[in-house]
Amino acid sequence: MKSTTRRIAGGSKWPLLLAALALLACGLVLAACGGGGSSSSSEATTATEEPAGGEEAASNEESEGSSGAAESEAKGEPIVTMTYTDVNTEGPQYKNIEETERVYQEWVNSHGGIAGRPLEGKFCDAHGTPTAAAACAREAVADKAVAVVGNFTFTGDAVVPILEKGNTALFGNCCAISPLELTSKISFPMGNQPLYGVGLVHKAVQDGCKHMVGVIIEGAEAFEPLMENAAKAEGTKIEKFVQLPGTAQDYSAQVAEATSGSTDCLVMIVSETPYIAWMPAFAQSGSEAVMYGPQGNFNENAVKGFESVVEGDQVGGMYPDISTAAWGEYREALEKYEADEAQDYNSLGGMGTWAAYEGFKQVVETMKGEVDNETFLKAAETAKIDLPGMVPPENFAENWGKTGGPEGFERINNRCVVFSEFKEGKLVPASTEFEDVSEIAGGTKPMDCGPPFG
Repeated sequence: MKSTTRRIAGGSKWPLLLAALALLACGLVLAACGGGGSSSSSEATTATEEPAGGEEAASNEESEGSSGAAESEAKGEPIVTMTYTDVNTEGPQYKNIEETERVYQEWVNSHGGIAGRPLEGKFCDAHGTPTAAAACAREAVADKAVAVVGNFTFTGDAVVPILEKGNTALFGNCCAISPLELTSKISFPMGNQPLYGVGLVHKAVQDGCKHMVGVIIEGAEAFEPLMENAAKAEGTKIEKFVQLPGTAQDYSAQVAEATSGSTDCLVMIVSETPYIAWMPAFAQSGSEAVMYGPQGNFNENAVKGFESVVEGDQVGGMYPDISTAAWGEYREALEKYEADEAQDYNSLGGMGTWAAYEGFKQVVETMKGEVDNETFLKAAETAKIDLPGMVPPENFAENWGKTGGPEGFERINNRCVVFSEFKEGKLVPASTEFEDVSEIAGGTKPMDCGPPFG
């Protein structure tokens, strides 16, 4: 099933992305918090010269270099939030989340703030451990954060009980993965995890895969039942699941297990750092199996040096490519506030955090009276999010628990997926609209995924 020529993923360093996007300017940010379980907030930076922005399909104003967003200083009492993720850890790392939180704070505070008030976004490194993640949650409650926004960790079950006790929302995150994140009434994910795994199964079947094997990073076992539902609905099965240890290492044994026999496709739920370790062993194996992996993890950085090996491989995710019009302000903010060029922002973590904060802003700006953790939690229960081209229309009053979803996934709201593929050294969009996977995942009702975005 492999093509004879191969290419490399998206989510590359900014110079390559700039080349791919022509006049788009895409830069990056310095981390808000370097280490330890403590959080930090960043002061708004002084405005600098506007970078080039927009894309060829955008308006003339955008293509000349401006998003059109008027700058105005936010004033008044800050709105405090917390964002946590794993940065300083031997396991998967998500510094792009930390970077995006700071970039968003800088951007929104120079563009009128949230309901006219400045955002004080604090960051906490969860270090990849339940103990540190719990410490972040306690800090958010102690600091009276209105919500924790745009987070990801594999140890969410250590966080949720603390936030529940503190009546604090876990809001907007891309990638709910733990049982409590998927069921707790304080959890409001905007991303579709684990449903992009369902999308990968669907795409593999569409592409003619006959012998499918799942490869799952330790901690992501929640994907398996929905992927099995999808395979059954598509008239096939996943022949086995191979688990990867979360700490990157020599994966030769796991590659051999996954590719043995007649395997012709690998549906993979694997983070970027383990992917980097996976690629040499996979290339050495000589397998021709097509890989189907997640947005922002199966990316250009992960396959560097193995471009020919991944030609034609597929990427499934939650968010349209960063080159599309909806992300114009995000691209401009990354450039203006000098985000870290080593990070992948065309990703679940990057775009997911930006979308989460945009969703948070929409909820706050519908509220009347005091804005605190309890009033925000109440408002979030019936909030409607309208971010065309970033996420489908989302109504938290109609989450999957209320619209026919399988038990254990009640808090999922977004059930629509998008695709990209590796071609000639680049990851290129393969979707022009969101695709609903509700029913093949085990749900009973479809979702309105909104208009095309391509």
